[in-house]
Amino acid sequence: MTSSTESVRIYWIYTLLSLVGIALFLVFKPEWFWVMLPPFFTAFIKAKRWM
Repeated sequence: MTSSTESVRIYWIYTLLSLVGIALFLVFKPEWFWVMLPPFFTAFIKAKRWM
């Protein structure tokens, strides 16, 4: 396994964790769900290697 694959894998994990965070915020504090959007989109963009 290459180092590049491992670095992308960690960003996919961050993306999934942020998605879970968004879902939890929507259930418990819907007015604050936007707080999890920047980490979600940043991790997603890095996982897709667009940045």
